[in-house]
Amino acid sequence: MIAVITGDVINSREGKVLNWLNYLKKILNHYGREPLEWEIFRGDSFQLSITPKNALLAAIHIKAGIKQTKEYDVRMAIGLGEETHRSKKITESNGSAYVLSGECFDSLKKQTLAIRSANQGMDKGLNLMLSLALLTANNWSSTEAKAITLALEHPDKNQSAIVKLLNKSQSSVSEALKRGGYDEIMNLNSHYQQQIQSL
Repeated sequence: MIAVITGDVINSREGKVLNWLNYLKKILNHYGREPLEWEIFRGDSFQLSITPKNALLAAIHIKAGIKQTKEYDVRMAIGLGEETHRSKKITESNGSAYVLSGECFDSLKKQTLAIRSANQGMDKGLNLMLSLALLTANNWSSTEAKAITLALEHPDKNQSAIVKLLNKSQSSVSEALKRGGYDEIMNLNSHYQQQIQSL
């Protein structure tokens, strides 16, 4: 089983492309190789194949990375399923994970992140939790997004190490992570990982 994240950048035509493109490429490179495991296509759309266990945090990482810019955000759909054909380019690979990811992406309305698998009951519960988490994540300031990005990129580092990377005071980093709901995101990710074991 694999996870496929399909997404696009909201407001991508505003300002300069490089304002968000460099963030996106850096994070996608963190999770795989281009074009086998990730690709950017149609200018502002992207696809990433990843292990199901890491998919939710990867999506949150992408969102936090893009939200470091004030103008942009992302819409993403996570499809959990099989890969029946693996091409040298992810956009030519196929299987239920790709189909579910595409269908989920096409059905996104106001929600900017959702999950679809063969288990509709599980999806319903997880998507409800995601919609609540997005009440905070959709409103991240660039400071909160930066703190969360660094915390996700350096899970083995304590807060004082992140303070050095951000060049901010301990209290401001602690506040940014708190306001951004970092602990709650990690709890949600643990719950997601438990849930998908049943697939």
